[in-house]
Amino acid sequence: MKRAMKSALKIAIVQFNPVVGDVAGNARRIIDLALEAAEKGADIAVYPELCLIGYSHHDLLDNDYVVSSIEHALAWIHQHVPPHMALVVGTVRRNPSKTGKKLFNSAAFLELDKPAQFVDKMLLPTYDLYDEYRYFEPAKAQSPISFRGTKLGIHICEDMWNLEKYANYLIYERNPLEELIDKGAEILINLSASPFSHGRHDLRTNLIQDICRQYRVPFLMSNQVGANTEMVFDGDSRVHAANGDLLRCAPSFEETVLYWDNTDLTPLEIPTHDRIEDLFIALVCGIREYDKKTGIFNKLLVGLSGGIDSAVTAALAVEAVGAHRVMGITMPSKYSSEGSVTDSMSLADNLGIPCHTIPIEDTIESFKNILEPIFQGTTEGLAEENIQARTRGLTLMAVSNKFNHLVLATGNKSEMAMGYATLYGDMAGGLAVLADVFKVDVYLLATYINQRAGRVLIPASTISKPPSAELRPDQLDQDSLPPYPVLDEILRLYIEERLDVHAICKTLGHPKSFVLGILSSVDRNEYKRKQAAPALRVSKKAFGTGRRIPIVMKLDRLGLETLKQELKIEAHA
Repeated sequence: MKRAMKSALKIAIVQFNPVVGDVAGNARRIIDLALEAAEKGADIAVYPELCLIGYSHHDLLDNDYVVSSIEHALAWIHQHVPPHMALVVGTVRRNPSKTGKKLFNSAAFLELDKPAQFVDKMLLPTYDLYDEYRYFEPAKAQSPISFRGTKLGIHICEDMWNLEKYANYLIYERNPLEELIDKGAEILINLSASPFSHGRHDLRTNLIQDICRQYRVPFLMSNQVGANTEMVFDGDSRVHAANGDLLRCAPSFEETVLYWDNTDLTPLEIPTHDRIEDLFIALVCGIREYDKKTGIFNKLLVGLSGGIDSAVTAALAVEAVGAHRVMGITMPSKYSSEGSVTDSMSLADNLGIPCHTIPIEDTIESFKNILEPIFQGTTEGLAEENIQARTRGLTLMAVSNKFNHLVLATGNKSEMAMGYATLYGDMAGGLAVLADVFKVDVYLLATYINQRAGRVLIPASTISKPPSAELRPDQLDQDSLPPYPVLDEILRLYIEERLDVHAICKTLGHPKSFVLGILSSVDRNEYKRKQAAPALRVSKKAFGTGRRIPIVMKLDRLGLETLKQELKIEAHA
């Protein structure tokens, strides 16, 4: 039965963009936004999970100085809470027990001249990007906090994700929402640091609607926005009514403050999201935030090959920081087509960025001469081809060192999966922009970039030409790879959906030997990916922190098949 709330409340949902580690700066920004909310009559301002330290903090929390800084900053915030208002702030607090982890992941409920109250996170994820049990002790219990006659069911991120419908399996024995509801919670308030991935918006909408309909109370979520290293946050903060209707929804990828009067039940239409548009905005956000929050580079540097990957990377960089802070370099060799240089120059002109031409043929020949004594008697092949890619990487890094430019690596997810990105060559750089974007989507991004601009930024010839590394005469990617629409779907099912060979073959209809060859290529190139630049995460399973695969391993799938057959034979014997 729906509970009637006892008093009207105006709640500010602060979609906040913290800087990881900048505790003092985050604290001041929290109060600035609180004062803004107070001027607009808010009774409560709700901030995201761990917004004082920023997500993801990783092992910063192993440093007692950092934890002490958070405590001091929280005390400072407490002293500056606007009168007649409460703040709900994501923070950490020390565990007073002599056993267990040293810290709790907490929400601090702060009112001026009143003791702080804390709600601790109960469900601590340890999958994909998350490793919270490394740092935090789970809450022992959940109870609402009463404020002006209303019981607030404050909880943190993962605490709302334990509905059976939305989990492959229930990994937690407790349900914090049920505990809050059983103790009389009248509004559920979630503090999140939930990163962006394809389809995340719809998943949140469906989950929160089901929560509201099950427990018959309104639901409010304040989510982090911005990006920190590889993690991109879309915000998507919102309010749902007790019947599941969407009442408020923040614009994606923007720091903003939403306001909701809990007597206002006017529904909104659920926003629709275009996948490629969201992908574009997320990548731009990731580049911009990396540049802004590190604050150490003069410009962004892209090696322009005339190909689709470098063109899209350059266009994203210009959108992120402006043409005046992006530079291209094209580095032709004797195998480069004429279009490699002309398309690079056309792209640079269209984007309004400088592009320098640095021929590398003489350098390549010098390397071959140096290596001739040890290479003597061998057939020219991959080693010589990769000298070209590594010469380009060396050139880009030299310019980076000289002028303090950030090199953006341009390899896409398909190449990274199959080992077609050259270690110390086109993998060189500080940030891998497209390493979580399959090749098919790179082409879709290129088309979208031109459509969005209303003019040609990426030359038509770049989009239409067959992809090639141009490391030997007449080389094409599809000389040794399946067509990208075929390859990418196999890779997606293996990497993102984690399907096995049989399930992939059943889903797509490919021969087992064909699929096995692709999966084996993915597995044996893990050593390359371990040395790659951080990749902006825009899918639910990206290479990097969230996919921890051993380098030294052997997945003998054929051997396992033999064992299964032997088991069947023995079972019938």
